[in-house]
Amino acid sequence: MNFYGRQHRFYCGVDLHARSMYLCVLDQCGETRLHRNLPADPQSFLDAIAPYREDVVVAVECIFTWYWLADLCRRENIPFVLGHALYMKAIHGGKAKNDKIDSRKIAGLLRSGMIPQAYVYPAEMRATRDLLRRRTYLVRKRADLLAHIQNTNSQCNLPEFGRKIACKIHREGVAEQFADPAVRTAEASRSTWS
Repeated sequence: MNFYGRQHRFYCGVDLHARSMYLCVLDQCGETRLHRNLPADPQSFLDAIAPYREDVVVAVECIFTWYWLADLCRRENIPFVLGHALYMKAIHGGKAKNDKIDSRKIAGLLRSGMIPQAYVYPAEMRATRDLLRRRTYLVRKRADLLAHIQNTNSQCNLPEFGRKIACKIHREGVAEQFADPAVRTAEASRSTWS
């Protein structure tokens, strides 16, 4: 695991959500310079960190909303760190948890050099990565549905299909094998899905 260890004058931890963000800016001594809830938009962010722009680094936990902030920091030449969500949870997990506390912890981890880094995908590669992730999900879902049809066939102690039902043309009439109308309807919907 890589940790961000460069020194800066100011460390900005952001607890980011779809419509809001909680910012915490710490100085080198760990003193809180800013701790505020803001709307999640570029101008609000830039206005809030304006007094610290000379030497600030920004960190956010890797959740689904980080793209715009990473792109904004890149355009504005602000160092950006994406914290690995799984490892950060292990580091700063605690009983008390809210946006204010989380932003402070992110800033503190950044300041201490203990923030585990995740890879910041370049903007031009994100659409392909997201498409591949979605395809992987759909392939697994398809395999799950086909396995369920096979399992249901075995549960009913019916003869094997005799052909690979992974091919759509071999799935014709599969649902009609089942005597129970509820099972037939369920398997018909599974066999037509993929």
